[in-house]
Amino acid sequence: MTADTSSASSTTAVADTAPAGRAVHVAVYDTFADWETGHATAWLARTGHTVRTVGPDTDRPVTTIGGLRIQPDLGLDTLRPEDSELLILTGADLWDTDDELAPFARKAREFLDAGVPVAAICGATAGLAREGLLDDRKHTSAVSFYLAATGYEGGDYYVDSDAVTDGDLITAGPTEPVAFAREVLGRLGAFEDGKLDAWYRLFHDSDPEAFEELNA
Repeated sequence: MTADTSSASSTTAVADTAPAGRAVHVAVYDTFADWETGHATAWLARTGHTVRTVGPDTDRPVTTIGGLRIQPDLGLDTLRPEDSELLILTGADLWDTDDELAPFARKAREFLDAGVPVAAICGATAGLAREGLLDDRKHTSAVSFYLAATGYEGGDYYVDSDAVTDGDLITAGPTEPVAFAREVLGRLGAFEDGKLDAWYRLFHDSDPEAFEELNA
């Protein structure tokens, strides 16, 4: 690639659509998968959206898979759908070891019931499956049999795709953080018409022409 993508931060082809007083909330917990939200949260922040972290509580920092320590901005029990634009749930080893993260899946139910979107990637999709939130919504994950192992009833709604949006629910597998971000940015209207495709081609395909389109 010949374009200097470090200059991509200077793009003005964005739409500031963040509702006043509301934020994008990113769930954080021990073994949080660091690589899965960076594109989404960085570009939401660059396009005028406030991003806040939500942990099990605020008493202690959580530690990511990469060893980073994050002090949550607020605890899960204080998070209300009406204060949020979107809840993002990432993968973590804990989704598959016990029920410690089940409260985050229950919070996702609150959000979806209130008509506030939820975006889940990697192991978080299994958490939603156990909560019954994928039984009647199109979705994806790492592989179909990963979700089948949860015993959920939504197998007929599984889509073999990099990322899937069905109404207020976005899902993706662990190897698709850019596609996941594309769906999140599109759902929140982060870019002007036509620019989201250029953004995706730049960061997913390293297309130098997309850099010019994004900054046109």
